[in-house]
Amino acid sequence: MWKKEKTVGKLATKQSFSIVHRYIQHFNEVSGNKSASIRRRSKISGVMITQYLVNVPEGKSSPDFLCKPTAVTVNEGDLAVFKAVVLGNPKPEVTWKRNTRCISKDERFQSKYEESSGDHLLEIHNVSAADVDIYKCCIANDYGKAFCSASLNVTQGSIDPADFRKLLQKSAAEIADAEGGDIFWEAMLNADRNDYMRICSEFGVADVELILKKLDDKKKLKGIDRSMNSEIPYDEVSAMKCDLFGGNKDLKQDDTGMLQDLGFLSRDQQRLDPADVEKVKKICDFIESNVDFVIKVQEISATEGDDALFECVLTHPLPKITWTCKGKALEDAEKYNVTVSDHKLIHRLLIKGCTQLDVGIYSAVAGSASCSAWLLVEGNRLGSKKLPRKTTVATRASIDLEKVAREQQMKNREELGRILASVKAKRVVGQAEEECTFTTNVGDCEITKVNRIGRMTSKINREADHCRDRNKKKHKKSQESGVEYYDEDQMSADSQNERDGVHRKESSTKSNNSGKRRKKREIELTNEVEEMYSDEEKDSKSHSKSNKKPMTADIDELASDDEDSDSDKEGDSAGHKSRSKSSKDNEIDELVSDDEDSYSDEEEDTSDHIKHRSRSKSSKKIKKDNDPGVHFISGLSDVNAIINESAELICKLSSDDCDGVWFRDGKKISPDDNFSITQDGPTHKLVINKCLDEHSGKYRFEADGRKTEARLNVKDPPRINLEDLDALSKPLTIKTGNHAVFKVCFVGYKPMKIQWYREGEELQDDANVKIELSANHSRLLLSRCQRKDMGEIKIKLKNEHGFTEAVSTLIVLDKPSSPLGPAEVTESSATCIEFKWRPPKDDGGCPVINYIMERQQVGRNTWKKLGVIPGVPIYRDIDVEHGRKYCYRLRAVTTEGTSDPMETDKMQAGTLAFPGPPAPPKVVSAFDDCINISWTAPSNTGRSRILGYKLEKRKKGSNLWNVVNGLDELIKEKKYAVKDVVAGMEYEFRVTAINLSGQGEFSNPSEFVFARDPKKPPGKVTGLKVTETSYTHMVLTWTKPEDKPGIQDEAKGYFVEIRRGDCLEWSRCNITPLIMTSFSVKGLKSMELYWVRVIATNDGGESAPEELPKYVLAMPSPVRPKFTSKKMKSFMVVRAGNTVQITVNFEASPRPQILWLKDNVPVAKRVTISNSDESTQLLIPSSERSDSGIYSVVVKNLVGQETFSTEVRVTDDPKPPGPVELEENVPGTVTVIWQPSPDEKRDDRLYYIVSKLDSTMGTWAIVADRLFNNKFTVCNIMHGREYHFRVYARNDMGMSAPSESPTWGVEKKKEKFMVNVPTIKDCDMQCPPTFIVPLKLHALPKGYECSLSCAVKGNPTPRITWYRNHISINTNTNYYISNTCGVCSMLILRVGPKDTGEYSVTAENSLGRAESSTILTVTE
Repeated sequence: MWKKEKTVGKLATKQSFSIVHRYIQHFNEVSGNKSASIRRRSKISGVMITQYLVNVPEGKSSPDFLCKPTAVTVNEGDLAVFKAVVLGNPKPEVTWKRNTRCISKDERFQSKYEESSGDHLLEIHNVSAADVDIYKCCIANDYGKAFCSASLNVTQGSIDPADFRKLLQKSAAEIADAEGGDIFWEAMLNADRNDYMRICSEFGVADVELILKKLDDKKKLKGIDRSMNSEIPYDEVSAMKCDLFGGNKDLKQDDTGMLQDLGFLSRDQQRLDPADVEKVKKICDFIESNVDFVIKVQEISATEGDDALFECVLTHPLPKITWTCKGKALEDAEKYNVTVSDHKLIHRLLIKGCTQLDVGIYSAVAGSASCSAWLLVEGNRLGSKKLPRKTTVATRASIDLEKVAREQQMKNREELGRILASVKAKRVVGQAEEECTFTTNVGDCEITKVNRIGRMTSKINREADHCRDRNKKKHKKSQESGVEYYDEDQMSADSQNERDGVHRKESSTKSNNSGKRRKKREIELTNEVEEMYSDEEKDSKSHSKSNKKPMTADIDELASDDEDSDSDKEGDSAGHKSRSKSSKDNEIDELVSDDEDSYSDEEEDTSDHIKHRSRSKSSKKIKKDNDPGVHFISGLSDVNAIINESAELICKLSSDDCDGVWFRDGKKISPDDNFSITQDGPTHKLVINKCLDEHSGKYRFEADGRKTEARLNVKDPPRINLEDLDALSKPLTIKTGNHAVFKVCFVGYKPMKIQWYREGEELQDDANVKIELSANHSRLLLSRCQRKDMGEIKIKLKNEHGFTEAVSTLIVLDKPSSPLGPAEVTESSATCIEFKWRPPKDDGGCPVINYIMERQQVGRNTWKKLGVIPGVPIYRDIDVEHGRKYCYRLRAVTTEGTSDPMETDKMQAGTLAFPGPPAPPKVVSAFDDCINISWTAPSNTGRSRILGYKLEKRKKGSNLWNVVNGLDELIKEKKYAVKDVVAGMEYEFRVTAINLSGQGEFSNPSEFVFARDPKKPPGKVTGLKVTETSYTHMVLTWTKPEDKPGIQDEAKGYFVEIRRGDCLEWSRCNITPLIMTSFSVKGLKSMELYWVRVIATNDGGESAPEELPKYVLAMPSPVRPKFTSKKMKSFMVVRAGNTVQITVNFEASPRPQILWLKDNVPVAKRVTISNSDESTQLLIPSSERSDSGIYSVVVKNLVGQETFSTEVRVTDDPKPPGPVELEENVPGTVTVIWQPSPDEKRDDRLYYIVSKLDSTMGTWAIVADRLFNNKFTVCNIMHGREYHFRVYARNDMGMSAPSESPTWGVEKKKEKFMVNVPTIKDCDMQCPPTFIVPLKLHALPKGYECSLSCAVKGNPTPRITWYRNHISINTNTNYYISNTCGVCSMLILRVGPKDTGEYSVTAENSLGRAESSTILTVTE
């Protein structure tokens, strides 16, 4: 449709379209049709681009694909992703669509765009089988659109293991023995191979391999039962034929003669060994499994409305293949036409009237092989205009499909010939070996036996030699004439080597041992066979007398009979009708003895006897070639004929002088008025002059015992009368308001469906449409036709034998519509008016010849006829008066009449069009006595030339503008030197353009300028420095440059420029000059390097830049990291499952790097780290025991680093210890032994507490604390008392439940005695608290464990309170405090410098208060 220009540089990408495209574009632009577009192919296959403009502006482009979506195959339930990369300027918009349904409302379909890679993605989540479809990616921008498609295929997910175990529940034996076993085997025997897995799945059979082995055995057994007397039933042979040719049971005959070569014979004459049947089946399986494509289908790009033809060539003939599109099989119907060549190798799919709905991937499936190709449909390049339909085929490099098919056909014949010849040779040699094993005690019969072997071996050797010579001649002849030959003897020659080494499975052990000698003897017997014929005849006569079956044939008859019998066997292997065995063969078979073992014992003597006879009669040797007989070069093929027309059946034999007989449904055909039988050399032809219904049937041709069959189907499809068809092919032209009549006469089988169409829409009877139907004709009447009724008229006839259609065109003529406005004025002056318009939208079917023009002067009522102008839509009126306004009226004229008028708007001759304002003047230079000014011309000249310019000036502070030049002194150029100025005054200027209409608008004023000599640029600034920096800004200060008259003038302002470290260009931070000598540069990027410089400026120009000697880093002033929080804990105990949160506050500049470590290893991913400018936080949402350890945070920047560590212990209430046992190793002591707590291995701080209960005491007393082993000895055990012991496990979180021991000791029985206790007054035991043992001073290194303890007494029991630096620490979890029987202790696990201080403990009860204190010192 378009091609690229061979240009260089930027213009190399522009496209050059044909003259037709340019005419279409121009026509649409003139007519106002903005929907014109150009369709073209992309460099990416399968992508169609619609371009809105022929010439795309430079730097812009229509959308295209850099990477198109590809077909995706995923498992059910997985994620499917389509990816596309697009191009275009402006950037195109991407949308995804689906052929069958909308995807915008389905949440599973998500469209994404990855900015990093530029990929547009369509994600389909949780894919199911319902999502299988064609998906389209559409892109569009202002200059065009494009689309491409990709398919989604879903495979079935994996089998559930539970379901798979169910499949294994039944074995093959169970299926065979079950009640449904007969049904299962019957279904398997009658099913196709492709259905085996389905049947096994339905019956629950898992061991498919075992079932297939048993199925083969059953098929063999069933074949033997059905083939009585070694005869294969006709239905079995038909099944093999169907299996070989793709399962088509209706296949009768192939034109290539392939069936004759494969040995498929008739029911009455087919006699094969069952073993050969299995070999033929293997050949069929080989051919079917090896079908492939020699030439695959190719991509086709067709124009909308045309036909598209897909073609492919197979390696082996198949009568039918499967054509699919979008997952649906295509059948031969109105839309699709599926055809196959006569030799069944070329298959074609014709798609009629392609539309956009036909776009997709079309596949051809042949057996297990398949190939696919795209069909792309482009829009009709002439819009709605009808074009003759044409057929589009794939573009191939001049490949002749017929030639390729003929070459493949020859290869197939050679391949099948070699295979079938091998099968035949094995059978022939096998029969010879069987006959070699038959012996008898009668000496005369030995010569007959040997003669039989000799003849068989001789025939094989002669056949091989003869085939080689004849095939060489035929091959040479075929190369010269280009005609293919198929020689059956070539198969025998190719399989000669296989014949010599074949042995029968049922041969006896003796014959196997003598195989080498027998092979050697066969070669010797070949040379003596002719001489032995006469002796064989005598021996056979003698033997026949004893068996009452005389042999009367002489040697020549016997040899001839053997050759005929061998030829019959060859015919059997080639697939034609076999001849019955001759009487001579029957007599020889009856002479063979049943004793197979006697041959090997007498073989050597017989061989010597024959050698002696051959030496004496060597001059009588006879050499004869074995004639393979007549066979078919090409057979009959099915013919579909039309009733009352002629039909031909043609076949070709291998011999020119062989006659044949024609049969129809088993009855012989004789030539008469309806049947004509001719023969042209080897070609035989049957012609039915006038086909009738009774001529349908099966036709057979027989010649020399061979036959070929085909079916003639006489059909009666709809047929249109040729005169009516010729009349319909011519367009029907009528005038508007008249009637249109279409009449068609037809014949065909009834009933028949008749349909009329107009522009593809079926017509029904209404007020303006009448359809008449009868048995032999149909009439369409269109009343009062209008222009909208014109178009394609089609009649469609259809019956059960086929369909036909005829197309005509209806043209309705009418007067044209009025010309299209509004009129566009192209020139308007004092002497003429020129304008143009658009042609009529509807010309009425005839081109516009001319226009009738009228004119009316505004203010008058009369129209003046200007005459007739040519049919070009443009007019120039030169008879006008300046300043007058006119209206024009136009009518289009065609051969059918004159259109309605179209009136234009008012048009003025010599319209006053003033020019627009020029650009503001610019000061070129200024001096004390002159200022030079320049400007540019206005963009709007008022459609006339510019005569000159007028310049005005104004002093600063004044409102009065003064003209620099007078009206009679127009400035011709676009520059002027103003000399009427006062030195030291400041002026501004403006300018206006003047054309024929007059003076236009003034421009905007220029900048103020002093009337003085030019100044010197200022000097460089000094003292440039940075006073403040942060991550986003910096503050600069500098000193004003000095004023040196004559060298550098005073600076009026300053510009600040910065440059990033990785960039070479400077950028200004301020647009207007700065007056101050400081500036804050904002919008910096954190931690980025910047170079800074300052430039001074005045009216004389800019100074040299002053640049900082070093770069500036966008960051605050450096600060070494330090921790600011005073409440940070160095030790934490957390219950397992709770949250661990460590927050550390710091200050540092620049922003530091923060690293968290656990036991000097980076923390795990499950730990959440949150950082800010002044703090960092570690968070473990749900802690575990494994989270225990020392957590360190490292804060590091350019200045230095700081580290803080916290020990975190994650634990829980311990589990109680195991069972407790008691032992007495020393009298008066008890050793308490217990099993460790389950938490002992996970908590290194777990310890045990042992308490005792004495039978004489009512309370439990702790006898041991902080035990880290599992055994403790209790002393002071008194005999006669009972003791109970409890063991507790304790850690940082608390104490476990106790584990109790068994009772220890037996209470001693005492005699009762009476004691008289004197009355004693109660003693008051209450006393204030006092410290028996005070606190002691402690000095420990950092990190050690510290324990402070003291002893206190008092009654009532005093309350104990611990203080550090006079602050209570009883509730502080960092200290472990205990009070046991007056012994008060406090434990610090790891002391640090922060633990240094004064510690005190107070004991208080109702009677008083006591205090003890000490000092703890921690050294580094």
